[in-house]
Amino acid sequence: MESPRVTVEAHVGSGLPCFTIVGLPETVVRESRDRVKSALVNNHFDFPDGRVVINLAPADLAKQGARFDLAIAISLLAQTQQIPAAPLREFEFLGELGLYGRLRHIPGVLPAALSLKPNQRLVVPEANRAEAELITDSRLVPCAHLLDVVRLIREPDTAVNIQPQRAAVIPHPSTTDLLSQVRGQLAAKRALQVAAAGRHHFLMVGPPGTGKTMLARSIVDLLPRLTERAMLQVAAVYSSAGLLRKQYDQAPFRDPHHSATAPALIGGGSRPTPGEASLAHHGVLFLDELPHFKPSVLNLLREPMETQCATIARAQYRATFPANFQLLAAMNPCPVGRVCTEGLCRCTPRQIQTYQSRVSGPLLDRIDMQLWLPNLPKELLVNASTPASNTKQLAVEVDRARTTQVQRQGCPNGNLSGPVAAERAPLAPPAVKLLTRAIDRYRLSARSYHKVIKVAWTVSDLEAATTIEERHALEALGYRAIDWERMTGQG
Repeated sequence: MESPRVTVEAHVGSGLPCFTIVGLPETVVRESRDRVKSALVNNHFDFPDGRVVINLAPADLAKQGARFDLAIAISLLAQTQQIPAAPLREFEFLGELGLYGRLRHIPGVLPAALSLKPNQRLVVPEANRAEAELITDSRLVPCAHLLDVVRLIREPDTAVNIQPQRAAVIPHPSTTDLLSQVRGQLAAKRALQVAAAGRHHFLMVGPPGTGKTMLARSIVDLLPRLTERAMLQVAAVYSSAGLLRKQYDQAPFRDPHHSATAPALIGGGSRPTPGEASLAHHGVLFLDELPHFKPSVLNLLREPMETQCATIARAQYRATFPANFQLLAAMNPCPVGRVCTEGLCRCTPRQIQTYQSRVSGPLLDRIDMQLWLPNLPKELLVNASTPASNTKQLAVEVDRARTTQVQRQGCPNGNLSGPVAAERAPLAPPAVKLLTRAIDRYRLSARSYHKVIKVAWTVSDLEAATTIEERHALEALGYRAIDWERMTGQG
């Protein structure tokens, strides 16, 4: 995701006083002439009295945002010989100017920094320091004021005093162990561990109050920390969206409301902006109450789940955002949510079928694991001494299995293509025989069959086994054993 390069040129000529910006500037960019003029005058710089033309090249690329303010101001100062022009060759400038010269936070700093040339440095606002400190080679120079930038240009040696120091990433342990608060549901907790270990898409179906949402939110405590490369990629997505993260080394967890629109979920809008699928890059996208999302919006996830990127094609632009997310979803079996409890559900089979059909078959086919969560027994609810889950131990096992997968094939099992997984998976003969029978028993498509193999491989990795045994395949098949027709009363 590379930020387009824009060259700012200033020309000061004779004639009636006039300040013109050319190069397809939008309203915010055109207003920069007033911000730049006020910042220069209020800091006792000379503002030219003649005709000023600012050219933002290339001319056919629409310019958006206030990030060009600082570059325009520096170009004017260099053109009027108030600062030397020669040092500017090694710098690029991004920043919004306040009326008194203060530099304000802007979006998109990290993508621009990652596309810098080797011999260049990027001057950014001090408010963007948290992003600047993610760059290990210290080519980003945060400055708080226009005067700091001028001093940096006039005295390049002062850059040593402004250079950011890379901040140590200190893990912040979760203050609430959600997984330990979920009573019972041992099968669901085991499935959550398998999903976390292999980055498998996971759907939980069950009545209200069975712990689906809490289980989904607790996956953050099981996921390993992001690598430095993944951390930079995630930070670049958030930077382009103008968002900040409190903890850059933690896998993102996004849970949009079911009223989310297509541009909000996938990206797009009047200007190319990453959606929730991209903001969950290298993390988790949690969709609670799945059937309440618009079916047309849900179906937009089908391609990103396969390609791990979201391509937005509009008449005005075409943009591609990274979207390597793990989908977690939760839903009730019917509008009332009591279809599993005999005598309590007042939904008709037609209502249940209509409700469940809002989640299309092709989307369900792309979800690796689908698990039914039953109601909790009353004895378990009233027993306060129920032993809690050992979240730390589960996280250690997830990290070990994930490390094994990355060392073996360069990515988690869930990210492997189906044919590659089927070719490389070390299936034992009994497991092959079981999976062959399961194709007819569960009416598995080719995609579903490959996903069962990948989940079985993850179960094997959690046990540190060298082959996929029959018990591993049996557990993986159990995660696709929901009988949707029986729940609708048709089976």
